[in-house]
Amino acid sequence: MEEELVVQLSPESTMEPKGFLPTRIAREIWREITFGVGMWGAMRPLIAALLAAVPFLFLGQHFNRQHQRAVDWSLLQIPLALTIILWLGLYLWSIFDAWRDAVASMGQGQS
Repeated sequence: MEEELVVQLSPESTMEPKGFLPTRIAREIWREITFGVGMWGAMRPLIAALLAAVPFLFLGQHFNRQHQRAVDWSLLQIPLALTIILWLGLYLWSIFDAWRDAVASMGQGQS
């Protein structure tokens, strides 16, 4: 049994792109800077990491709507405060985790 596969190409548009050349260039540069997700989507990981940099509060996790994780880590830091090295590890991990979750949420729709 032989099947035919038909491919149709639409005719190319003869119209020139709309807009003034510098405007088109600026729009393309803006799209490259924001990775196509807009200014908020591009800045979200940076804001999450900056909020997570506030010690003891785990604001980056709250910003990413990971409230249970932030509460768990807040309770976990009490015994870790006795050993500064382990607490410092949790603090640095929370900054990385907030940034990583914000980057992951860029690819998903808001729920």
